Amino acid sequence: MNPSLRCFCTLTFALLLLPASQTLASVACGKPATAISDIQGQGDTSPLAGHTVTVEGILTLDARPDGGFSGFYLQQADGETDNNPATSEALFVYTRKQTGTVGDRLRVTGTVKEFHGLTELANIRTVVACGSASLPQARALASLRPDMFESLENMRVATTLPLTVIDTWNLARYGELTLATGDQVVPTEYIEPGPRAAGIAARNQHQRILLDDGRGVRQPDPIPWPPGGLTRSNTVRSGDTVRDITGILDYRFGAWRLQPEKPPVFEPVNTRPAPPERPEDPHIRIMTLNLENFFNGDGEGGGFPTARGAATGRAFGLQQRRLVNALQQPDPDILAITELENDGYGRHSAIAQLARALGSEWAFVATPGADGHDEIRTGLLYRSDRVTAEGQPARLDTGVFSRQGRPPLAQTFRPKGQRLALRVVVPHLKSKSCRGASGENRDRNDGQGCYARRRAVAAQALAHWIGGLPETNDLAGTLITGDLNSYFREAPLQVLQREGFTSMVHHFHPCTAQQCEHYTYRYKGEKGSLDYALASSALKPRILNASTWLINTDEPPVQDYRHGFSGTPATPWRSSDHNPVITDIRL
Repeated sequence: MNPSLRCFCTLTFALLLLPASQTLASVACGKPATAISDIQGQGDTSPLAGHTVTVEGILTLDARPDGGFSGFYLQQADGETDNNPATSEALFVYTRKQTGTVGDRLRVTGTVKEFHGLTELANIRTVVACGSASLPQARALASLRPDMFESLENMRVATTLPLTVIDTWNLARYGELTLATGDQVVPTEYIEPGPRAAGIAARNQHQRILLDDGRGVRQPDPIPWPPGGLTRSNTVRSGDTVRDITGILDYRFGAWRLQPEKPPVFEPVNTRPAPPERPEDPHIRIMTLNLENFFNGDGEGGGFPTARGAATGRAFGLQQRRLVNALQQPDPDILAITELENDGYGRHSAIAQLARALGSEWAFVATPGADGHDEIRTGLLYRSDRVTAEGQPARLDTGVFSRQGRPPLAQTFRPKGQRLALRVVVPHLKSKSCRGASGENRDRNDGQGCYARRRAVAAQALAHWIGGLPETNDLAGTLITGDLNSYFREAPLQVLQREGFTSMVHHFHPCTAQQCEHYTYRYKGEKGSLDYALASSALKPRILNASTWLINTDEPPVQDYRHGFSGTPATPWRSSDHNPVITDIRL
């Protein structure tokens, strides 16, 4: 037999013994195919949407395992690109066909489709393995400009600088962390409300990206980040940084995200801080905290779920232990609290139970019949062995507070053995939620949210009321401290500033867009202060220090009392969703 004919027959017989995909590969691989860059084009949508095409590229990330996105990412080899930086060289292949692993060259035939903003290949007819290949070089991701993302869609990228964690809201829900090039500050924390503030807020929203886990499941177990899985001790806080991310730049569920090939490096730069040390000079310490709906059921271990707080007695027990730990560690003399259940002052009331949990030396201020009709109220507790509550407490339950809102509380305190007294006023203004907002209380798109008008009117009424309170002998001044639901440059703070009250945290620690080390709240990736210690002009020179204790807002929400995540230790971390304000006053 002719040797060449014998070789042909042997090859034909061998091909018949190979699996169909490999047989097809030996015939099809390397033949002309549609360039992936032609499919992606230079716009937001593919110019070939709806067309059936054949592409050939390298499998860079496999998302077909259980819980994944039912497909894989395919990228053109480095030597086969169009050298046009405006076009992406990769796309997502939506298929359950199992041919190929990472690093394989594949030839795929399917239909080009736009799926909620993601260019993909669907209705896959064939997936042919063409042997192994080198992964395409990861493109440098030097900034988080959305106008650059489209040209890198589905491609391998690598971050060049550490990125900052700015939001952990979806960490336990979907395994996501929100990252930015630096921590983002609420614009109205440092500039006045208006078009400029709204523009900066919009820009902040666009200059961020999600670190994903390559899966589409809810409540992933274990929670993927930080590497090793989230626990009470192995945690990630907003303000921490993440570096060395190499993976796929993906777009799905309405957001750009990174699907990492391997766990990146987490750097805990925003470590859990100790409470502020008390000054050496004689002083009185006031601690202010939003309790995040402290509702104690029937006060006897039952009555759960409650209207706004814990769903079970076990969750309430965790909430109370965490709060007591947080409230005791800084060793305050007076506690100004908000989001306390409005259920009277009897033995089974929430405030009475909190006082007992704090210790026998703690007492509380009672104003029965004047607390308003809201489900929550403000409150004052104090160390009766250190300070004395003088005179009758007062609530502003007239005017704007007569039918709606939470009446502010005022009480005068005098440290034992000292001459000077101090008046403490605890407000909690209307939230920014838009439920029921109408007329002037609607969102004006100036950065203040809804009910800005109502909060400004309430602040003016508060200042006028304080001015009319009975005089007290040897009064050093007044401290307004509580939750104003307004950032520092918003209308209520401007009203109170004009009336002579100074935010002492901002006095000692002013915020800018680049640096804001003291804040009490985070919302959708931005931080700022909603809670304040505002000193009257007479009291201001006596303030030794005012600061926040960053124990709550930077912690993942899954660590809070509602979840009972990973045990029930009595630690201060995520004892609430607000950070406390701590003020030291020399009297």
